[in-house]
Amino acid sequence: MNIVPSKKMSLFQPAIFGQLKEYANKQQAKGTKIIDLSLGSPDLPPHEMIRNHLAEKSKHPNAYGYTLTGTKEFNEAVARYYKRVNKVELDADTEVLLTMGSQEGLVHLPIAFCDPGDIILTTNPAYVAYMAGIHLAGAEAYYIPLNKERGFLPDLSAIPEEVATKAKLMILNLPGNPVPAMPSIEYFTEVVEFAKKHNIIVLHDAAYSEFYFSGDGPVSFLNAPGAKEVGMEINSLSKSFSLAGARVAYIVGNSEMIQILKQLKSNLDYGIFEPIQSAAALALDHSEIITDHLRKTFSERHHVLTKGLEKIGWEYAPSDGGMFVWAKYPFDIDSVSFAFKAIEQAGVVMVPGTSFGSEGEGFVRIALVQEKELLEEAIGRLKTLNI
Repeated sequence: MNIVPSKKMSLFQPAIFGQLKEYANKQQAKGTKIIDLSLGSPDLPPHEMIRNHLAEKSKHPNAYGYTLTGTKEFNEAVARYYKRVNKVELDADTEVLLTMGSQEGLVHLPIAFCDPGDIILTTNPAYVAYMAGIHLAGAEAYYIPLNKERGFLPDLSAIPEEVATKAKLMILNLPGNPVPAMPSIEYFTEVVEFAKKHNIIVLHDAAYSEFYFSGDGPVSFLNAPGAKEVGMEINSLSKSFSLAGARVAYIVGNSEMIQILKQLKSNLDYGIFEPIQSAAALALDHSEIITDHLRKTFSERHHVLTKGLEKIGWEYAPSDGGMFVWAKYPFDIDSVSFAFKAIEQAGVVMVPGTSFGSEGEGFVRIALVQEKELLEEAIGRLKTLNI
């Protein structure tokens, strides 16, 4: 039988993460100790309170039916969380939407608002799911410039007027992945004004909102005056609450946009396991207890890694949050080749910058997902690279 994939499948190439893992496994089989700093999957377990709650809820015989949408318990917990943490009022019935992790929400959202040929504004580099969603919708990406002088905040003033006029959707991610730039209320106000002027829907990916190392943390996009008129915010419990495998997230904001997404979602899935939603609600209601430890841990790791990189002559994007370091290595070699060389010579796994876009050449993304001692060991190994 001649099995031929669709033409659209040519847009979805295998992610490099699997290739890095396979090569690392081969080196490990040769006796190399591997330090994996590639995947942004938290190494910290969920809080014991959450694990116990999920276990107990899963024992109930009536817990295994379809939920179809977010439960009232989950939606109201999201609204309470936003009011308490972000000082943003949400209507739990009309302004909250459950998604199966943020990846699912991000990839499917452009289908709801964009037609083939529509322009979607994003950045280069950017999280890989954005391009997957753009491809799925048949839309076209326009890359908003990032530059060091602006603290790697997307420069809206650099978008040509003819592009802005045609654009349908803008996707932002602050603090970002892979570049952990931090937003401000002034910047988000600028985004709202730009969106209103050009009739553009804004989606802010706030997956790393709890990853901050000083002060009160990054502001929510919905804090900006008029933000609900133009857009939404998506957040996940994967990173902040170590529930990556549970696949639970939410989109909040403009009620009309949320309703359109609910219509789409009703054709895609039958909801998330009720005990997971209940455990997620409990996590949101106790976020301060859980995320204080998270911030302390990742702040210490960030300090160890960045100071270590400085000592061995690497550059990195300054940041005060996020769970990654965007680092420029001092070797004249493309980022993919460098990533494999680093595994071969040092046993350190990092993600090549071009995995996130062409502007990532010369960079690697390093995840803060190992203990401080292993990060220090990784620095020592990287110092010995001979390229």
